[in-house]
Amino acid sequence: MRTIMLIAVVVVGTGMLAAGAMLTGAEEGTQAAEANPQIDYDGFVKQVQEVAKVREQRRVSEDEFIRMLNDPDTIVLDARSKRMYDLLHVKGAVHLSLPDMTEDELAELIPAKDTRVVIYCNNNFKNEPLAFATKAKVASLNLNTYNTLYSYGYRNIYELKPLLDRHQTKIPFAGTSVEAD
Repeated sequence: MRTIMLIAVVVVGTGMLAAGAMLTGAEEGTQAAEANPQIDYDGFVKQVQEVAKVREQRRVSEDEFIRMLNDPDTIVLDARSKRMYDLLHVKGAVHLSLPDMTEDELAELIPAKDTRVVIYCNNNFKNEPLAFATKAKVASLNLNTYNTLYSYGYRNIYELKPLLDRHQTKIPFAGTSVEAD
């Protein structure tokens, strides 16, 4: 009797494994059929590797950032939320929130793709926990903004490199928190 039960358990168990394997194959087929042609993770990874080769050479010091900020042919871009931009931003920076970046929105703000664009993010400034709340290092807005601009064909991109004390930097700021002071 035990032998018959053991055989029954093995047969049922094997059948369940086979059914599970068939289900997994069916799920893969469904996922392939539902693939989204507007999302390309492999392309994203490839581009990140390409950007890594040029980005490090395009990171600038505080003094170089200020020099570029004062150049009328340079656009300083703030990609944080509108609320944080309104609260505090680099004086002279233009705003376009990262989630709002599309080809059309970028073309309206930066018509020529060879325009020099300089970016900064929360992780460039310390001692300003509300307007420049620190992000996880791998989620730094500079990384995403640089890659997004590159995705849309902008190649003349620079990035503020150092971590600066918001109250000691020479970089000028504007926004409602500055007006309140």
